[in-house]
Amino acid sequence: MTDSRRATARTDREELDEADGQPVGRDGARTERSGDFRRQAVRLIPTPAPDAREAEGRRHGVGRPFVDRRVECAELDGLLWAVRAGESRALVLVGEPGVGKTALLDHLVGQASGCRVLRASGVEPEMELAFGGLHQVCTPLLDRAERLPDPQREALRTALGLAAGPEPDRFLVGLAVLGLLADAATEWPLVCVIDDAQWLDRASAQALAFTARRLVAESVALVFAANDVEQVPELAGLAPLRVRGLPEAQARELLDSVLPGHVDERVLDRIVAEARGNPLALLELPKALSAPELAGGGDLPGASGPPGRVEESFRRQLTALPAETRRLLLVAAAEPLGDPVLLWRAGGRLGIADEAAAPAAEAGLMRIDSRVRFRHPLLRSAVYRAGPAEARRAAHQALAGEIDPQTDPEHHAWHAAQAATAPIEEVAAELERSAARSRARGGLAAATAFLERAAQLTPDPARRAQRRLAAAQTTQHAGAPAAALRLLSMAEAGPLDELGRARAELLRGQIAFANRAEEAASLLWAAATRLERLDHRLARDAYLEAISAAWLVGPVTSGVDLGELVQAMRSAPTTSPTPVDLLLDGLATRFTDGYAAGAPVLKRALRAVRGPDGLGEEAMRWLHLATATAAHLWDERTWETLATGHVQLARGLGACTTLLHALNMAIGMRACLGELATAASLAEEQAAVTEATDSPVPAYAAPLLAAWRGREADAEQIFESVGDEVLRRREGQGVIMVAWARAVLYNGLGRYEDALASVRSASEHPPQIGVTPWAMRVELIEAATRAGAPELAATVFEQLIEPTNAAGTDWALGIQARCRALLSEGEAAQAAYQEAIQRLGRTRVRGELARAHLLYGEWLRREQHRVDARQQLRTAHEMFIDMGAEAFAQRAARELGAAGEAPRKRKIETTGELTAQEAQVAALVREGLSNPEIGARLFISPRTVEWHLSNVFGKLNITSRRQLIRRSPFLGGTAIPTGTRGGS
Repeated sequence: MTDSRRATARTDREELDEADGQPVGRDGARTERSGDFRRQAVRLIPTPAPDAREAEGRRHGVGRPFVDRRVECAELDGLLWAVRAGESRALVLVGEPGVGKTALLDHLVGQASGCRVLRASGVEPEMELAFGGLHQVCTPLLDRAERLPDPQREALRTALGLAAGPEPDRFLVGLAVLGLLADAATEWPLVCVIDDAQWLDRASAQALAFTARRLVAESVALVFAANDVEQVPELAGLAPLRVRGLPEAQARELLDSVLPGHVDERVLDRIVAEARGNPLALLELPKALSAPELAGGGDLPGASGPPGRVEESFRRQLTALPAETRRLLLVAAAEPLGDPVLLWRAGGRLGIADEAAAPAAEAGLMRIDSRVRFRHPLLRSAVYRAGPAEARRAAHQALAGEIDPQTDPEHHAWHAAQAATAPIEEVAAELERSAARSRARGGLAAATAFLERAAQLTPDPARRAQRRLAAAQTTQHAGAPAAALRLLSMAEAGPLDELGRARAELLRGQIAFANRAEEAASLLWAAATRLERLDHRLARDAYLEAISAAWLVGPVTSGVDLGELVQAMRSAPTTSPTPVDLLLDGLATRFTDGYAAGAPVLKRALRAVRGPDGLGEEAMRWLHLATATAAHLWDERTWETLATGHVQLARGLGACTTLLHALNMAIGMRACLGELATAASLAEEQAAVTEATDSPVPAYAAPLLAAWRGREADAEQIFESVGDEVLRRREGQGVIMVAWARAVLYNGLGRYEDALASVRSASEHPPQIGVTPWAMRVELIEAATRAGAPELAATVFEQLIEPTNAAGTDWALGIQARCRALLSEGEAAQAAYQEAIQRLGRTRVRGELARAHLLYGEWLRREQHRVDARQQLRTAHEMFIDMGAEAFAQRAARELGAAGEAPRKRKIETTGELTAQEAQVAALVREGLSNPEIGARLFISPRTVEWHLSNVFGKLNITSRRQLIRRSPFLGGTAIPTGTRGGS
């Protein structure tokens, strides 16, 4: 097993420049500190031959790297073959410490001829430093960063501390890493090896795991090694390779190869039994035994499990060293950078002579060349834990004294904090500044750790509580509500001032909302009220979150009336009127005085929102509310503008959670407009984002899209899965969306009783805003008139008259006319149908227009106007076929047949069957997107986009993007799918 486990990318061996003590590479490039990390001029070097690696391993007590590892080596060799063939692979070696994972990684690297190799490793003391692991992987490739899309490049540079900028979205960082590795692999297949992944900082683990899941056809292998996947939940789901202990015969063979002289057979048996096949234990346990003990005169140290026994063995080896050597080892163990210059300078502060390193080197425990290297990470841990507490603090104090807080503030702050014996504000403030820098780079877990430690070292109780509250807020932002709640409780126990109490109350409401607790809306409302006199901006944000919670959860579950909440927000003081203020004024009027009174104000608000200042980054907090209001006003053009703008804004900012919510609204909008192919394309994007980010946001719009597409079996499955999820999350809005979708499907299938039952139950507590309040009533009217319940339909129609008249759009009045026609007879019905077709024909709402033609044709057929009926039904059938609305198309076909005309069969090309992601890529090409834009949209690399496109071209027998753009939206007989995860 190799001892080269320092957490750096594998570079040329560095030599110390005797002039100034700074590390330099063979080519003279000096190591330079900047920000949090060293920037190195990196050149890949040829991988040492296997015999050279084994010889090096033997020099450092590792022994033979492979005994009975044929199965594991075959798996790794197969991975290399796949990568050389143009495929991508991700693998996690899992096994206890010392079982041989690093030796297997060395085998992989040794066999990677013709490949470019990057190596990195997690280091336990660096777990609190954001993006440390990612820096190791990306540093050798940063010369390629200029080829990344601007948002990805800037996100990566900010994360690595190479540039200042807004906090980067972690998925933009992941996309940048994916693009960087894919670009590097265009020259040579790339093998990226990450050892000790359980000690990666969380931000790096997230970015690398994200990349591993999105690899498809980039000629990239990402291979991790971890003691236990549970320690690195980000790696869950990647292909595992379990590395187990050696069989007894091979364990004894390995032990015999390293034991000198006579060894008692019973001692051999005991070592083999205690090591349990762990190669490191087999190699290290004998080193802790004296000659008499090996000859049978003693017992083994008492520690449970091979790792524990190995660590105890290391401790026993340490006792044989001089005290000054042990002190030097302790400083090295406390210094995660492995910087020899820093080690010698810190040792000098403690009065440790240079000669102290010799006994450690002779014992094979540590060597110092370009880096400070321990024989094994467990040895580092053993050295650190064996040191007395006062000695550990002295080591950290010496290291802090030698680190420049201006050029390397995070490491300086960390060592200073470890050296502190009592609360000290100076150190706490430095940790707080480090937290701010980590948070600005997107390292939220690191920021939380810095703030927690800062709070512990804060002497003033009030300041301590404020820092704990900041840690809780950062933890919540990182998506860990349970941990945030723990920190919040600690903060609330301290003497917070009035603003601090209000912010704590707001955070408790936000955590409740994240957990979908019933009291979320009321908690947020209370916090907003409290903040009114303390911070107007924060109060406004709290009100908007309260509105979102009340709207999403519904009045029955939340116990909050949305109208009263909006009225309270409108009454709150504000600094200056904005579009959202106008919007809230209109909503308050609508809830207080009725739809007709609120509509004019809301229309003015929407005009302001559509203005030049309406769709900026600040609008992210409330754009969903404006979009829902546009649908509520039957204004399809504004609805489209805002829904599309919301998606584009979220994409541009890399705000993935917001993007998922925006996509839900955009998919619903496109489905209502009858643009099912576009809606399906957005649904695939949503599936890709959900898969890539493991987001909990349900696909609310998926049921509606499935209903309009009309494939009953697929739709029922989606209804079931989304319905169960929204019920589990106690989201009333989602329950109503599923009920509405069921009604659309059943009306399309002609199952009117089922449609009526679906909306009847949901209409007891309808939402107060958005498209669903009126859409459910429209479906109910059609179902009730066909199911023999005209009185119910008439009652509901009366509820539609005020909002449709007040909206005054062709969409609203066209729907009103269509519903009136269903309740009318004779000339009145005919006039109403004709008005509906005329008005809806002037809108973008093609699905509702097609339904008007269908209903009119059905009425004409029943009235025995068969020729006219066939014309209307033919039009409806053609429109539904064009849209891909199968259930409604079949209903129109049946009616057309009953009117005496066989439906014209549409010729559908069947030149190829596309996979879900191929169809999605093809659809985005038809939208005019480039390969990098498609990759960013689908969270895949441009190279994978190119690979999918080559498959599409082959299946469709075409040779250019131009030919693809001219193809129908169904692309060779395979409609663009929805409700599936984007895959190959």
